[in-house]
Amino acid sequence: MEKNEREDDRTALIFLGTGCSAAVPHFRCLLQPSDPPCHVCSQSLTLLPHLNPNYRCNTSLLIDYCCGEEDGRHYYMIIDVGKSFREQVLRWFTFYKIPRIDSIILTHDHADAIHGLDDIRSLQPRGSAIDTNPLPVFLSQFTMESISTRFPYLVEKKVKEVPRRVSQLDWRIIEENCDKPFTASGLSFTPLPVMHGEDYVALGFLFGNKSKVAYISDISRIPPSTEYAISKAGAGQLDLLILDTNVPSMVMRGRQPTHLCLPETLEIIKRLCPKRALLTGMTHYFDHHEYNEILAEWSLSIDPEQNIRPVSISGFASESRFRFMLRTVSPGLKSEFAQDVMAVNTDEKNCCLVGDVYKHAVLTPDIDSILKDIDNM
Repeated sequence: MEKNEREDDRTALIFLGTGCSAAVPHFRCLLQPSDPPCHVCSQSLTLLPHLNPNYRCNTSLLIDYCCGEEDGRHYYMIIDVGKSFREQVLRWFTFYKIPRIDSIILTHDHADAIHGLDDIRSLQPRGSAIDTNPLPVFLSQFTMESISTRFPYLVEKKVKEVPRRVSQLDWRIIEENCDKPFTASGLSFTPLPVMHGEDYVALGFLFGNKSKVAYISDISRIPPSTEYAISKAGAGQLDLLILDTNVPSMVMRGRQPTHLCLPETLEIIKRLCPKRALLTGMTHYFDHHEYNEILAEWSLSIDPEQNIRPVSISGFASESRFRFMLRTVSPGLKSEFAQDVMAVNTDEKNCCLVGDVYKHAVLTPDIDSILKDIDNM
């Protein structure tokens, strides 16, 4: 896989993972295969991960933030460090030459969001753990209390008789309130409280200066107050919405009440009408190519005379008033902004025309780890 150099003066987003908590492939499908076997998971036995768009780690997003033209310094913020964190670092930090993490932002306290915290120590400078600068971690009070119980050695401050090397973390509580923004490594974030099952609140985040990005990875329902905050911040048009979709149908949704299914996700996207939308958190029920074809065919039935917005699966598409191209890109390929045209290498047989006044979303593969340069974020 050929390395694509990043632009030094751009802010970028890197998808470290777009899979569910169990990740894809699923253990059971490989160890106790069904008849017929699961196509998506079986593919992992014949394709290497970097060639397989259905290979998905736990959801996680890296923000490579270039803070300004004056010094061009980059800050690296990561949203969630789950069970797949070590694998994500080995694959994508090395590929994109990410040297460190400057801030951590947590959506909730589940294993797929926090169980990589112990591995943060391997990214911190060598030497005495006491002398290491602690890494800021932004999280809700509920998540803080959960981590204190499950990982007390990461929280307690007292010096032990025998020093041990553990992650040095600076815990910073944020409120579950759309009106209480916080700043991480120079970039402002607005918490977006959402339901992750009716008895549990998780956080999404709205960020960006000129371009507004909303990231909501674990959600079963979006409260009206949160939906209003997103719409207001985007002045009626969000630039990029990254949204959870766990299973393809409402029938499956009944067995998984803590996440959105595809029809629910599309309804939210219709209401918010972002310029672009990408889906994350997929299970092994989604075959990347199959579902992109289904969604492309579905979108073709929309009246072409309506005002059309661009969407993409794993890269970005060129934008026009009435139509756009839906494109897939090779694993690990970089997608760059060039004003209103996004140029990517693409297999033309996977290009589709998609319509509708509303924004439609299609799958973005974990393994592509698309580097997306956001101008003027």
